[in-house]
Amino acid sequence: MTVSGRDGQGDPPGFARIDIPVGEEVFDALVSGPPDGELVLLLHGFPQSSWQWRWQLAALGSAGYRAVAPDQRGYSPRARPEETERYRADHLAADALAMADWLGGHRFHAVGHDFGAVVAWQLAGRYPDRLRSLTAVSVPHPMAMAEAMASPTGDQLARSSYIAFFRAPEMPERLMLAEEGAGLRALFANTGYTDRESMERYVARLLEPGALTAALNWYRAIDPLVVLNLQPVTTPTLFVWSTDEPAIGREAADRCADHVTGPFRYEVLEGVSHWVPEEAPEELNRLLLDHLAAARSG
Repeated sequence: MTVSGRDGQGDPPGFARIDIPVGEEVFDALVSGPPDGELVLLLHGFPQSSWQWRWQLAALGSAGYRAVAPDQRGYSPRARPEETERYRADHLAADALAMADWLGGHRFHAVGHDFGAVVAWQLAGRYPDRLRSLTAVSVPHPMAMAEAMASPTGDQLARSSYIAFFRAPEMPERLMLAEEGAGLRALFANTGYTDRESMERYVARLLEPGALTAALNWYRAIDPLVVLNLQPVTTPTLFVWSTDEPAIGREAADRCADHVTGPFRYEVLEGVSHWVPEEAPEELNRLLLDHLAAARSG
């Protein structure tokens, strides 16, 4: 099914801020909804934070779910290790599982956007017994990405060329942090992001000492073997892609279904850029609530 996106207006209802301790680290998080509701863990991507999920937090909380959006490893000031290897996908997935345990949700709904979707796919492929459902926004299954990048006739390799830049030592920080974050602002603007107030919120976080390096370490720690060892997904899955997405082409998005053996729903948002949770919040909220309800009834 295809739906049209539009900018969300107004402010979402209030939510609380909590600390989630995981070992020696503490993650900042936003939370909405009753403490006894089914846990929905919302995982943000680069270069954003938990704030990107404010519209989904409001909708999920109002529907009776316990919605929690953490600032992930490197984005939370008290969970910002220096070693690049501590940002491998297995560490990021372990963070999500530990946070769910602390929140009392042994089984939970995983929702991810951008690199947060990569973490969510890892959870579904490695720990299916922990998930009630999976929702991936913008980024398809890692094997679908790998296949599209290897396609001799496709454009995914060119679309993903930014990853090599992000993985380079030091240069990305110099370019993006120069002039008090002008490069970061250009990254948002060049990919269709228009919310200046929220952009400044994200830029301010990444201007903190060590924050941008930590965020880029997610890319520097990418291990191709993680993709090769990932199992087909049996968890009920919703995948949302948008036609104005600059980083993920249609071929990678369409291949996603080949790697999900459980119930699968694929939705395309017309005229929406990469920033789906904020640019098309009403459409995403509707799809997400339908998907979670179907997983509950199933």
